[in-house]
Amino acid sequence: MAHPIKQFLSDSELLLNAVGEGIYGFDLDGNAVFVNPAAERMTGWQSKHLLGKNIHKYHHHSHVDGSEYPAEECNIYNTMRDGIERRITNEVFWRQDGTSFPVEYTSTPVHKDGELIGAVAVFRDVSQQRETDQALRDALKTVQQLTEKLKAENTYLQAEINESWADSGLVGKTDCFKQMLSQIELVGKTDSTVLILGENGTGKEVIARNLHQLSDRCHSPLVKVNCAAFTATLLESELFGYEKGAFTGANDTRKGRFELAHRGTLFLDEVGELPLEAQSKLLRVLQEREFERVGGNQTIAVDIRIIAATNQNLLKMVEQGKFRMDLYYRLNVFPIEIPALRQRVADIPALAKSILHKLNQKLHKQVEGINNRSLDKLMCYNWPGNIRELQNILEREMILSTSKILHIKQNFNISKNVPEIAKVPLAEIEKRYVLEVLNECRWRIGGEKGAAKILGMPDSTLRSRMRKLNINRN
Repeated sequence: MAHPIKQFLSDSELLLNAVGEGIYGFDLDGNAVFVNPAAERMTGWQSKHLLGKNIHKYHHHSHVDGSEYPAEECNIYNTMRDGIERRITNEVFWRQDGTSFPVEYTSTPVHKDGELIGAVAVFRDVSQQRETDQALRDALKTVQQLTEKLKAENTYLQAEINESWADSGLVGKTDCFKQMLSQIELVGKTDSTVLILGENGTGKEVIARNLHQLSDRCHSPLVKVNCAAFTATLLESELFGYEKGAFTGANDTRKGRFELAHRGTLFLDEVGELPLEAQSKLLRVLQEREFERVGGNQTIAVDIRIIAATNQNLLKMVEQGKFRMDLYYRLNVFPIEIPALRQRVADIPALAKSILHKLNQKLHKQVEGINNRSLDKLMCYNWPGNIRELQNILEREMILSTSKILHIKQNFNISKNVPEIAKVPLAEIEKRYVLEVLNECRWRIGGEKGAAKILGMPDSTLRSRMRKLNINRN
């Protein structure tokens, strides 16, 4: 006697009734000879309605757009004629209630003793799959639209930076300042390493941020490292990161600044403060663009742009053995020198206006400007702290002020290189300042020690200003 389970499993009709896909069986006349329960559930048509009948007119009579679907074109019935298996993915079946649903089905010929005796159609409802696919396509379209929007906004912002440097924190019209801006515009769009040179307070970080915004990396982070804030050991872990357990207190794996800046820009501020030990490790990363985390042995590759800044004379440090020559030349690909504020005195009114605008927002004030006598006072000062000192003084004065016109009450130590003056026209101030510089340089105009170099302008511009100001050597 056969085992009951084996008997059940050998019953093909029992197995066909158990599957989740809809199944139709057809004879060579195209009449239904088998309909399983899954097909009944999906279509609403019961087997008693379909057995012995040509069921094309029940569930397959129209295309998805409602146009007629002749039985002679039906893929299922064509299989019964030519014995060729077909797989269809772009049709619908119609339910008894008149609604339709998308299907995928296979139409397979049935042979017995080498003779075609009918066909079997196996189908499944793919409504949910189509909805999911459509949702993914809609999401992808939204992402593409947002990407295009971001690209457009990025292009717009870059154009704004190029057109209005004032919005970028860079304000001025002197020749030396405009020359610096032209250098930023040229190198900003590249991936070249930039070395920013300038005294404390001149705005080296502002320059770095603008270089980053002008580059193709602007959508990625600008990561800053203050090289003067860490010891050699701490700087290594800050730059390269560390693995869990690399040292006492390393309770988790941490990414370093190089990894965080991947595909972006790494800004090495105060790079002249790097210890020699750290300099050699930094040089290797700049050359190879590869490193290992502290306590790790896996090599990590990064794609970064390097911008470095310092207020020190690196070449002199190289001569003194305090800075590696190979690292200096690796960083000094495109140097940008920021003029000190005393070299661009004529920019002080515009700078003060820009600073006042930002301080009004910060301090919730409505200061409209600075009186002329206060401007004269600002323009006669030597500004050892440069723009940062100017910002601090204006903020302090604005906090104390209750007027819409700012009066600078602070007394300055007037530079010995500039004559002490009272309230006089700006042209006279400029004339006296140029005369003082010329006298200091013994009336030498060109060259490294010439007055034009100190004033931050070409020789020809200085000669033109001297004629306009009626400056002659007695």
